[in-house]
Amino acid sequence: MAEKFQIGLTTDFLNADGKLAYRDIGLDMIEARGDHFSYRFIEEYRDELGADQIEGLDAVFFDEPMITAATVEKSERLKVVARFGVGYDIVDLAACTAAGVAVANTPDATTHPVAESNVCFMLAVTHRLIIKDRLVRTGRWDDRYNYMGAELRDRTVGIVGLGRIGRRTLELLATFGMKQPVAYHPRMGEAAMAALGVKKVDLTTLMGTADFVIISTSLNDSSRGMIGEEQLALMKPDAYLINTARGAVVAEQALYECLKDQRIAGACLDVFTAEPIDETVPRFTELENVILTPHANSITDECVRDMGRQALGAILDVADGKKPETLVNPEVWERPGFQEKLGGNG
Repeated sequence: MAEKFQIGLTTDFLNADGKLAYRDIGLDMIEARGDHFSYRFIEEYRDELGADQIEGLDAVFFDEPMITAATVEKSERLKVVARFGVGYDIVDLAACTAAGVAVANTPDATTHPVAESNVCFMLAVTHRLIIKDRLVRTGRWDDRYNYMGAELRDRTVGIVGLGRIGRRTLELLATFGMKQPVAYHPRMGEAAMAALGVKKVDLTTLMGTADFVIISTSLNDSSRGMIGEEQLALMKPDAYLINTARGAVVAEQALYECLKDQRIAGACLDVFTAEPIDETVPRFTELENVILTPHANSITDECVRDMGRQALGAILDVADGKKPETLVNPEVWERPGFQEKLGGNG
């Protein structure tokens, strides 16, 4: 390698004191490679990563900033950007491919923690954990029998999007004595679902059947707003909706009205159309039948560690001329412009 492979990290990995906000994001992987690699934190945080901020960088390891055409279109050196997470809707994928920039994410690292957070939500709402905590704190011990809980046993879970996280959620739920789960996943056949012990149904059937509707689909043109007023109206009055995927999959105003009118038992929301929530998001905070978390219910030390290592692993693969398994634009690999950039490392 003729010169150091330079990796830039966005400053959202740092806390207000300028120190690493997480215990471990895998930086030792870079340090272990010796003098041929170096990393630095990009000085200024911007909602959109600027072209000036990537000058001199071979790779960017990022979390929240958008990467647009303006970021990459004139880049002659940048080879790869790796997202600290699964979703990459904040990346202009076509622009990156055209500019010869590989895009990687961390699809495996979040599978277990997000699935575990789904189960956490299910147990919290059925056992009425939040209100029972408040009873103790406010001296209302004798009110405990006015807030009876329920079990997961003999209930039906419906998964919207049976990918890695949806399948792992079902694996974790296997010991709770629930009924056969149902799932809506148009690209998976009935036989493949049956092999997983799942009944394939259409979305209408799922919404009307499930005691728990878990949103576990990626955000794209077909899934945006797919859970709207019509779908919510199909849910049973004692059913719960859980969204740990993307806020825009659910029509938030319709869900707010449904919860406010107590047409369903409740909801658990870890994601929103605007994060942090602002005036464009309905007033979920005023409702008692919803649990809200700040897109962090699945953020654990283990999750952060695994995301960091998978993202940096992809960056180091590119530096070594190896095609990462986690590329979301694999077609970039054969583009002459990208191969020329790789040659610049040799």
